[in-house]
Amino acid sequence: MTDREREDHQFSEGQGFDDPYEGFDLEPPEFEVDPDKVDPVDSRVLTDMLDRRNVSSDAVDPEQLLDVGLEYMHINRHEQAAETFERVAQFSEDDRLKQEAWTNKGAAHAQLEEWDAAIGAYKEALTYDEESDHAATAETNLAYALWESGRTEQALEHAERAVEIDPRFGEAWYNRGFFLLERGLAEDALDAFDNAIRLSFRNADVLEEKARALEELGEYDKAEELAEEVEEMRDEAEQQLLE
Repeated sequence: MTDREREDHQFSEGQGFDDPYEGFDLEPPEFEVDPDKVDPVDSRVLTDMLDRRNVSSDAVDPEQLLDVGLEYMHINRHEQAAETFERVAQFSEDDRLKQEAWTNKGAAHAQLEEWDAAIGAYKEALTYDEESDHAATAETNLAYALWESGRTEQALEHAERAVEIDPRFGEAWYNRGFFLLERGLAEDALDAFDNAIRLSFRNADVLEEKARALEELGEYDKAEELAEEVEEMRDEAEQQLLE
């Protein structure tokens, strides 16, 4: 996380689709849509069909519905994704799947910069299991949402909790380092960034924050080297987008 707007928020990968994937289908096998009555590309169709008043719980496959929500995330239809994940949580009887759904719902709200809704979803996810991999994701995402809401002290607490739950979660170490650096604890922040990098969470943002920590510690030559590497990485990424 940096002082620039972070575009990505951690969410789960679900069950996935067959390879090759030929496109997103708004009509899972459990539901039949009459094209003479509804527009199959209407974003409201899926959520209307899944209203509890109209569909019994045994007519819904929550895992497949979760994949539908994830595909909404991949095509940047975050409002529809949030609605779909909420329905996964409503229909599922599996606490682990409910936790995953609430965590993903929080990520969808975060993409929309709806921070209060994101915070509420992450906290709901944490009511199921405070030690799972989804809990670690919920904690680190909750830390970011709290930061965006101006609750910086609480943000660090949840970032610390995330690495306690899953010490091999690179993004959690990155967030922890960012919050520590913001509080002037550059040495501790540097250790956190190094942990993130060792865990293969190595990108321009991490290196930029590590460079900032090194500069705070007076390691100007190392900081300059990293800053140059960051610039090269971003130039390469921009060039790839233009190709």
